Amino acid sequence: MSPTSINSWLAFDIGGANIKAADGRGWSYSEPFAMWQEWKRLPDVLAHIKSLRPSSHYAVTMTGEIADCFSGRRAGVKHIVGSCSAALGKRDVVFYGVDGSLLGATEAMHQPLQVAASNWHALARFAGSIVSSGRSWLIDIGSTTTDIVPLACGQPIPQGTNDWDRLLCGELVYTGMERTPVPALRQSLPHRGDSRPVACECFATSHDVWLLLGVLSEDTQSSTTADHMPATRDAARVRMARSMLLEPASFTFADAIEAATAIADSQTRLIQSAMGPMIQNPLPEDRVVLSGQGEMLARRVLDHMNWDPQILSLKDIMGADLSRVAPAHAVAMIAQQIL
Repeated sequence: MSPTSINSWLAFDIGGANIKAADGRGWSYSEPFAMWQEWKRLPDVLAHIKSLRPSSHYAVTMTGEIADCFSGRRAGVKHIVGSCSAALGKRDVVFYGVDGSLLGATEAMHQPLQVAASNWHALARFAGSIVSSGRSWLIDIGSTTTDIVPLACGQPIPQGTNDWDRLLCGELVYTGMERTPVPALRQSLPHRGDSRPVACECFATSHDVWLLLGVLSEDTQSSTTADHMPATRDAARVRMARSMLLEPASFTFADAIEAATAIADSQTRLIQSAMGPMIQNPLPEDRVVLSGQGEMLARRVLDHMNWDPQILSLKDIMGADLSRVAPAHAVAMIAQQIL
């Protein structure tokens, strides 16, 4: 590895379920991190990622502050800022704010709501650099949530700037490709001509849906599923059976795919219902930037709407790995430009 340059940046996107990093020059990294269970390990994980890509400066955006191991957002921000300061160096790290500013550790501690849940704004600014004129939208679907951000002439123009306001106006939809429990999407599921109630337990999640439908790849090493068993199609079939309290041994792949298709349709409609009110007088020149691992789901949403915008895919523009960590990449680029 070449020596650290005098003005090199490494940015972190610290979420509630994953930690992602990027240097703004093409390097990226992502690993699962269950903040609600492993919050004490955060400094060690950050130090490990730092060792993989030593840099002279560090920038951080976050959403993990709402994990229920913390008493509230302020406590969550305090822990994340403190962990970053310990692992990365208090004088070498800055935190991205929802107004586009970069705050030092002391400022971030004093203004916790300014840096809480800020990664969507950084990503929207990056998307705006791609669609710098006219009317456009960013749709970013990750493992847990969906962000819908309107843009005008390349600038974010959200109705809300915090989680609760964005959730209220539909710009934040709490559904994603992996962590959404099945009962949050369906109260009943089709099974061999019947409609069977879904148990209100986290027996299966959206991860199982998209595994079964072939959108997400199998991972025999993953244990982030509802039952901590592998992320394989057969294990997803078992989890889907349990969601209806059926015996897995007699629940076929055809049964599982029928259920998964119904759940995918419900998830599509959920995002569509949030997106619909934002689209007034659809125009042929409208553009949509797609980001995150749920790009295929976003395309399904657009297909169900009476709207044919120009679609730009960050996956196509940046590659799959960099698109997956796009908020971290965006923060690194912003930091390089303004500091």
